[in-house]
Amino acid sequence: MMTTKAKAYSAASATSLLASTTIPRREPTARDVQIEILFCGQHNITSDVEIIPIQKINKAYERMVRSDGRYRFSIDLASLKSE
Repeated sequence: MMTTKAKAYSAASATSLLASTTIPRREPTARDVQIEILFCGQHNITSDVEIIPIQKINKAYERMVRSDGRYRFSIDLASLKSE
């Protein structure tokens, strides 16, 4: 499996400052959930993803219609095999 380098920030300890670094990153597989985070960190803007089995798709849709939208829903495709 091929790996690439991703830009990241890390701290050596709980009291040290963040420093720019790179980390190895493997290519995503069919079982991975990929999200794009546009902003994070200082402004506390993050992305919440709720992974649901296909059997709960109707409940997720009802929540979306009610604007109970704290989350982005991602369907666990492995749950299709249990049907």
